[in-house]
Amino acid sequence: MSAKSGAVVTGALTVRHSALRSSLGLVVGKAAQTGAGFAFWVVAARATSDREVGLTMAAVAAVMICTQLAVLGAGSAVILSVGRGEAPARVLDAAFAIVAVAGTVLALGYLVLQSAVTPDTALVSVLFWLTFLVAAVTGTLVIVLDQALVALGRGASATSRYALGGVVSLGAAVLVAWLAHGASADVLMACWTLGTTVACVVGAVQLRRLVGYRPRLSLSSARGRPLLAVGIPYQLLTLTERAPGLVLPLLLAHMVAPEAAAYWYPAWMMAWAAYSAPMLMGIVQFSEGVRDPDRLVSTTWASLRLSLAVGGLAAAVLIILAHPLLSLLGERYADSSAGALRWLAAGLVPYAVLQAYNAVCRARGRYTEAIVVGVTLGVALCASALLAADGGPSAMALAWLVVLSIGAVAVGLRLIAVLRHLRKDAL
Repeated sequence: MSAKSGAVVTGALTVRHSALRSSLGLVVGKAAQTGAGFAFWVVAARATSDREVGLTMAAVAAVMICTQLAVLGAGSAVILSVGRGEAPARVLDAAFAIVAVAGTVLALGYLVLQSAVTPDTALVSVLFWLTFLVAAVTGTLVIVLDQALVALGRGASATSRYALGGVVSLGAAVLVAWLAHGASADVLMACWTLGTTVACVVGAVQLRRLVGYRPRLSLSSARGRPLLAVGIPYQLLTLTERAPGLVLPLLLAHMVAPEAAAYWYPAWMMAWAAYSAPMLMGIVQFSEGVRDPDRLVSTTWASLRLSLAVGGLAAAVLIILAHPLLSLLGERYADSSAGALRWLAAGLVPYAVLQAYNAVCRARGRYTEAIVVGVTLGVALCASALLAADGGPSAMALAWLVVLSIGAVAVGLRLIAVLRHLRKDAL
């Protein structure tokens, strides 16, 4: 590792400060992205019909599913490889090349499948296909950028790239709303994609400026196979965390109605602003656990406390201001989704416990256990929400909270047992 990178990742005191800065920087960056994203949907809701908004939200959810699949665990593999002392440049060259190809293939596959399976709600314009592809590829690259910069002790750089990307996306939506009322879903999708593209470009510049990395993308099997072998198990675990929230809007849009997705998605998106705190701190917890296994117990409890403090504050704000915030989208959104937002925000505590458990499993290589737990919980979450769909967003969110809380109790007990065992081994 270069001297420049080594200064970031060596020394216990430096690591602790870097972990705190990375955690808070990621949270602030995601908060900026979420705030701009909410403003984007406010503009979209007032610029066009509920149907077009619902189709756009479903497309955004589809992009996120593609990005989560296309990562192939490359971000986790980068954290593991760099934490174990491998040269960052070689790891990053292979990681970026793999996810760029995977993002392209999965996005094309989704577009073809959507056109064949749900032609009545599929968007088939050239603009939509192009922007969907760009969004999927750049979104996947941004995920790896985030985790690469965390591995290199530079997670705080997320603030500027997400803030700039969010502002660009919002500005484009405002311009569209001003020029033409009744914008179509493909135009809104193009505006959203601009923000993701800008965040990706800024992240690439930061990676070069902060750690001196210059990409030389390589699909060499000698580099790619070890990366995939390390990353795919961790990818499966990540999918169990993210898939339920991403799949549900798609199921609603194509199985119930686009309007159902339009009313559910804003509540979920705003709740995710609170959930992002434990999710992002879990990434840093994982990175620090790989880099310094002896401190995994103390790092886990510190990350959980910080997750509950930061995420809990955001959740409290959402619970108190649910109706006023959603009314910015329109009274019909506030009336339909305020209760759902309150229930989902209350899920911050069980979600933080789940993230702490998964981070420990990642750091210890216990991914099989965590995957089984995640798949079981994810299926139960989606099934319970769909069964409650006739009762509206609030009923769906309450069912989601009940299932998530039951799962958190189970994994929380398991987490305590694992940490006690680790503490005894350290004595």
